[in-house]
Amino acid sequence: MARRVTLRLSLAAACVVAAALLALLVVAIVPADKTGAGAVRASTTSPPNRAAVPILMYHAIRTAPAGARLPSLFVRPKEFAAEVRALRRTGYSAVTLQQVWDAWHHGAALPRKPIVFSFDDGYASQVSIALPVLRRAGWVGVLNLALDWVDDIGGEAAVRRLIDAGWEIDSHTRTHPDLTRVSAQQLADETAGARAEITRRFGVPANFFCYPSGRYDARVVAVVRKAGYLAATTVKRGFATPANPFTLARVQVDGGMGAAALIKRLSTLRKRYPRLS
Repeated sequence: MARRVTLRLSLAAACVVAAALLALLVVAIVPADKTGAGAVRASTTSPPNRAAVPILMYHAIRTAPAGARLPSLFVRPKEFAAEVRALRRTGYSAVTLQQVWDAWHHGAALPRKPIVFSFDDGYASQVSIALPVLRRAGWVGVLNLALDWVDDIGGEAAVRRLIDAGWEIDSHTRTHPDLTRVSAQQLADETAGARAEITRRFGVPANFFCYPSGRYDARVVAVVRKAGYLAATTVKRGFATPANPFTLARVQVDGGMGAAALIKRLSTLRKRYPRLS
């Protein structure tokens, strides 16, 4: 009897030692994580995807009115639909800027040829035309919303239609000023203030910023960063890369360009980024 008890105690002790060794092995393999989710991330997250991604820049999706100051900012509906079809045929798939960021920094998956459709300011045609065209393709867009344009786009209900369709809403300031010429107080309101209002009104994080008319300087970039944005887009031509998050390049789509010219422009720009060749 005493021998049996001793044997059981020895087996129990061996199990304890084995469990302790296994725990030490797990700790050595999986780094500590304050959220408790480190083990899951370590087994499911891929290395960051640092590839460059094209971000298209659109404005109004309609025929330019007579006397328009910048007619190139107006892309006709049929032209826009043809561009979407051509991009699909060429193998592109639309994603949000947040998805790109998550791939760059957290190893999230992206399609083979990701592309971002960004729309600046806030025009009714972005909801009435761009939304259904992209929806038919199974794609989403990104609205860089200037808060003074909410009525122009169709009110809060129109913005919520985009959100419900999976679009990302980002900040394009409150009044669309030249940020390099405003006071410190206004700059703070146009960046941090605008972001806070978008979150309050629409319940979205607005993690990204778009400089009005592409105007920025070191002071503006510093304030945008301080406001908590993850990155910011410009009007510089090129593909966006993680190397310069607060000066992300875009590809402007001009009215009259057409699908063939857009594909050619993307193909030409792509050659600058060997990883996408």
